[in-house]
Amino acid sequence: MNTKSILSGGSFGPLFPYINQYLTELTEQGYAVGSHYEQVHVLKMFDGWLERTGRDARGLNEAVTCDFLRRVIKPGYAKNAAKSTLQRLLTMLRKIGATPAALTARPSPCEQLTCAYECFLLGERNLSRVTGVSHRRFVSRFLSETFGGDPLNLPKLRALDVTAFVQRHAHRHGPGEVKSLLAAMRSFLRYLQYKGLINSDLSLAVPKVACWSFSTVPKHLSPDQVRQVLRHCDRDTALGRRDYAILILLARLGLRAGEVVRLNLEDMDWENARITVCGKGEKWAQLPLPADVARAIALYLRRDRPRCTSRRVFIRNYAPIGGFNSAVAIASIVGRALTRAGVASTRKGAHLLRHSLATDMLRKGASLDEIGEILRHKSPDTTAIYAKVDLNALKALALPWPGGVR
Repeated sequence: MNTKSILSGGSFGPLFPYINQYLTELTEQGYAVGSHYEQVHVLKMFDGWLERTGRDARGLNEAVTCDFLRRVIKPGYAKNAAKSTLQRLLTMLRKIGATPAALTARPSPCEQLTCAYECFLLGERNLSRVTGVSHRRFVSRFLSETFGGDPLNLPKLRALDVTAFVQRHAHRHGPGEVKSLLAAMRSFLRYLQYKGLINSDLSLAVPKVACWSFSTVPKHLSPDQVRQVLRHCDRDTALGRRDYAILILLARLGLRAGEVVRLNLEDMDWENARITVCGKGEKWAQLPLPADVARAIALYLRRDRPRCTSRRVFIRNYAPIGGFNSAVAIASIVGRALTRAGVASTRKGAHLLRHSLATDMLRKGASLDEIGEILRHKSPDTTAIYAKVDLNALKALALPWPGGVR
């Protein structure tokens, strides 16, 4: 497929010099042949429209593409596909300098404040980027709900605004997310006082929410169920081999979903059978690489991993080719694997396999300290919850029931 054959049937417009490079990038990003033809059709229409309206590549921006979409493309799926195509085109043209860089809108006062707060967390408090993003998300929601479209009048903030926000949102989240919400609110309100933006310490108004440390039992699968989940991966397909490598990594090493997402090729030490993991708080750890896990990952890398510029170990199976965008994708892989295997579980995320590994280790005689070391828990209290699943040990502590048991 060359440029002249693509734009045949008419004169060549201002996009003619850039089509081949666009198609090359589509191929590198893993787009299917059918998608090539769909996008080429949009480019032909856009190229002809640019020529008819007397525009050239140097004047392209979002306003021009929106005008084209409004005037030429009919509503529906085709319009969505055309919008994505033109966004990719603009990105490419800006990257090579054929089109001026996008004009950045001046951030709103709310965006300026939350950005400064996040920079404070990362620079002054030395928190991880994940925590900074999480805190900023809660704070942005609080400011949006409190002030709406009105100017930020921070000195007018009241304790009632704080407690009402927490009460509205606390019941919508699990215990872990609620802790993050409360921590973000206290941190932000102290930040406002530290910067002199409010006069009183409103962090004292953040209510406490009961999150009992040992109120739940970790959801887990039995060893037979874990084997069933692994067995039902279709290892005759590229996608199945990738998912199997991810699942066995979760099951054998108890990695968190985000840790799997962040694995890079250089983190694999094949000679010494070790893997380097970037865990919570950007803390690095080296773990032994079991033989079955190493075989599964090596097979995926040799046979199935697409060629791309990304250094991530695991790559998406859809365009644009690259590493996973978030830990949600790993949770989805676990959820689909449970469904295929017919294994019922109230919890379907990647942590299910992490809990299953810890529970199995405990049943085989491992101590809580050993489990905490494998799972890389910061505090022994985090590991202590697994004592609740050691029923044999707990039976010895149970007091006799008055009158006996029938």
